[in-house]
Amino acid sequence: MDFAIALLAGPQDPAARSALEFSRAVLAAGHRISRLFFYRDGVLVASQLNVVPQDEKDIGAEWRQFIQDNHLDAVVCIAAALRRGVLNPAEAERWDRPAANTAEPWELSGLGQWVDALQSADRAVTFGT
Repeated sequence: MDFAIALLAGPQDPAARSALEFSRAVLAAGHRISRLFFYRDGVLVASQLNVVPQDEKDIGAEWRQFIQDNHLDAVVCIAAALRRGVLNPAEAERWDRPAANTAEPWELSGLGQWVDALQSADRAVTFGT
């Protein structure tokens, strides 16, 4: 079975952990994830500048590692990212900002990527509101 998974909640929201655990379970069960789409506050997971307290797990780092380890397509909604200050090097340069705070494995792209994933996946699952 082919899954498209969207995360709309930020890294501090329990939905971010639930989405990650669900994604791990999908792959462990032998299914496929065609695309992970990060939207609304979910784009904050892609920021490399988030600092978490020492007694908490870094959900952004866990997502990055999971995506890299499994060679997954991870798309961050560019409109939501720009609104929240999540920039890759190209967007930082385009908008004349002093630095970028995201890079591989995240791809900044439009909402059309989510629509495309919905058309090809067997199941779509969304976490957060």
